[in-house]
Amino acid sequence: MNTAFAPTEALDRASQPLGQIAVALPGATAIFRRLKLDFCCGGQIALQQACDNKGLVVDEVLAELARLDRPETPVVPQAPAELIEHILGRFHAVHREQLPELIRMARRVEAVHREHPDVPKGLADHLESVWAEMEAHMGKEESILFPMLLAGVRGVVVHPIGVMREEHTNHGEQLERLMALTNDATPPTGACNTWRALYAGITQFADDLVAHIHLENNQLFPQFEPVRSGCC
Repeated sequence: MNTAFAPTEALDRASQPLGQIAVALPGATAIFRRLKLDFCCGGQIALQQACDNKGLVVDEVLAELARLDRPETPVVPQAPAELIEHILGRFHAVHREQLPELIRMARRVEAVHREHPDVPKGLADHLESVWAEMEAHMGKEESILFPMLLAGVRGVVVHPIGVMREEHTNHGEQLERLMALTNDATPPTGACNTWRALYAGITQFADDLVAHIHLENNQLFPQFEPVRSGCC
């Protein structure tokens, strides 16, 4: 993640309301919740003022938020060792931060807005299922497949790669269900900050998961699979 944060950007963010930051910067809700900064009902208060009210050092909070910023054009390595390291840091670690917070927000939205006609009923349970399958999948890559690839093993890795590809297909189906439950992550008119932040986080998770699967399916795995000859 990009930790560079220009002074003018920090000044702008410090003057932004908590609710605006929560919606625009997926992951910020977890920081606000830990620091007891109310981004939902008190979301109209600027970050600077909210920090002053709580006796927090705004620069420290800004530094935490800056770590959530993403580079617009990340450089993706091609060599297997560096590519695996990139996948572990940019995707595995990030998914482990994203999903628990999305589940927490989904539970809250479903409980608080249970009478709303657009409430995403079953969303938290679905995210729990996604999280369980993702954690099992990433664990297999980290403990079995990636060590084999890093050791330069070939031939026998075709089968575990095939299993990972099948599970990636399942992840894609789970994403389709996720989008159906959330109206393509589009919050209804008048949705609270938590609801809007939840859907913004789901959008980022979906984008990240698609990019994650693409890197493995199309850049990492082909380096260890037999080259298919043409049919003619």
